Amino acid sequence: MKRTLIGRTPELIGETVRLSGWVHNRRDHGKLIFIDLHDRTGTIQMVVIPDKLAAYNAAKEIRNEYVIEAEGLVKKRPGSQKKEDSATGEVELEVSDISVVSQVEGELPFDVSKRDLDLNVPTLLDNRHLTLRNKKVNDIFKVYSELLKSYGETLRSEGFMEIKTPKILSAATEGGANFFKIKYFKREAYLAQSPQFYKQAGVGAFERVFEIGPVFRAEPHYTTRHVNEYVSLDAEMGFINSFEDVMKELEKTVKKMVKDVEKNCAGILAEYESEISLVDDFPRLKLTEALEILKREYGKEMMGIDIDPEGERLIGEWAKKNYDSDFIFLTHYPKSARPFYTMPSSDPQYTESFDLIFKGVELVTGGQRIHNYQQLVANIKKHKLKPDDYKSYLDVFRIGMPPHGGWGMGSERFVQKILGLANIKEAILFPRDVKRLDP
Repeated sequence: MKRTLIGRTPELIGETVRLSGWVHNRRDHGKLIFIDLHDRTGTIQMVVIPDKLAAYNAAKEIRNEYVIEAEGLVKKRPGSQKKEDSATGEVELEVSDISVVSQVEGELPFDVSKRDLDLNVPTLLDNRHLTLRNKKVNDIFKVYSELLKSYGETLRSEGFMEIKTPKILSAATEGGANFFKIKYFKREAYLAQSPQFYKQAGVGAFERVFEIGPVFRAEPHYTTRHVNEYVSLDAEMGFINSFEDVMKELEKTVKKMVKDVEKNCAGILAEYESEISLVDDFPRLKLTEALEILKREYGKEMMGIDIDPEGERLIGEWAKKNYDSDFIFLTHYPKSARPFYTMPSSDPQYTESFDLIFKGVELVTGGQRIHNYQQLVANIKKHKLKPDDYKSYLDVFRIGMPPHGGWGMGSERFVQKILGLANIKEAILFPRDVKRLDP
């Protein structure tokens, strides 16, 4: 008999089917054995009765997380008037035959069938293969998948083409020291800190491009918002009039992503008690204005023209209080806080750049780029870097580039803040930080 997915069983009441999946939970009530079985489409309760002796004896040996196959009759669940929390809660399977495909070796370290896993982050990640089977943990990555899908679909609808750029580079993209140096045959190379150089090259060929891909930052952070490898959602667009065009495109994209998650993951958002406040226009502040607000309303004074994580959190609170918005743009960062390719403002101590703050955390960094070759060479020198080290990058600008700009968005940080996760590592399948290379 061909396998039936659990999600289809409500359509098959009165029919005999074969199901395959993982044992979520086994319960014995008197002489009856109840097994909750789940596959990628949902969960179903199965009932094994003593009259089916072979199946009953086999069921007595089954434990949580076993992979099994079962045949039986799909029946309306007694007392079920409406769909329950699981995808197939209104039906059950009366088992006629059951077999073990794969069993658990040894004892499980904890009961993964619980709704909430009361585990610290190291234990959660050390046992990642198991914790990913917990429904609430598993649901994190359904939200993540929806965000990635929405991002790609939205940008394609706006005329962007998806590209894939190299992650082994001859020069560190952002300069500085936060890069991983690797041995590349007889040469030194670097893991990409961003796809910045190549997505700008993409503008020169395709005008509008985006990428979903990994980036690497050699930063020795021990925070709940940083990791050393993450998936960045990047985009770059040509023929802009100013960085306002970039912010408008980003705002449209972010709004669509949020709305798609709210539509297609409503149950998960409810499970996490997640609410996201979208307004017609995201509020915007120059960074200097934000610093004045922090000083005036929160008594927080920054050293120089800069903002720290606490300042971002407070500005997020201010935006929520004054605009009922979970998003706020901070613009015109100083040139000392932005890479050499960032377009200077009319006041040259500032740049045509922005950060998008979401629920008090920096989510996106972007801005307009320098497109003039001579200006770019001069700016490289101003940042005390050597133009010769960026020859292949500069070659793009020798042959003519339109005014352009773009952004980079931390995908896992977006998931973290949507669901209110305490640590960004919870939003990554297998995170990499200063101490973790396994599993």
